[in-house]
Amino acid sequence: MAQTTISVRRLADALLYSSGGRSVKLRIPASAVGDDPAEQLGLAAPLFQDLELSPAAFRNAAAKSNSNQAATRDLIVAASAIEALTSSNTFGSADALFASSFGVLVDDVLLTIVSATELEAAGTVYAYRLALRQPIANAP
Repeated sequence: MAQTTISVRRLADALLYSSGGRSVKLRIPASAVGDDPAEQLGLAAPLFQDLELSPAAFRNAAAKSNSNQAATRDLIVAASAIEALTSSNTFGSADALFASSFGVLVDDVLLTIVSATELEAAGTVYAYRLALRQPIANAP
């Protein structure tokens, strides 16, 4: 990795930590067990694993919402955290990781990923912006 890439990512990590950086969890499906007959027949309950993403920070203090849609919030996640996951798991890219996930756990609330965007500086991806949809409150 080039020195510029390392410097940009370290700066992004420091900024995320200093601006209220926190740890959230990405919920992905667990690996299938090939020898399990119940799993082969679709009878086993799906299993999930939660992977830690840190540092991460919400960009907006207030949630954006339209009258007909659930509120959304922007979460900025360090590229270093995503790179650690894509290099150690079966995901070839950040796009594949986000597409296969079920959402992000923030304070025990599962938020759905609406979109994921790369944030770049000096030709280096330093973070990802995740647009998260909050669960719709119970209707009266």
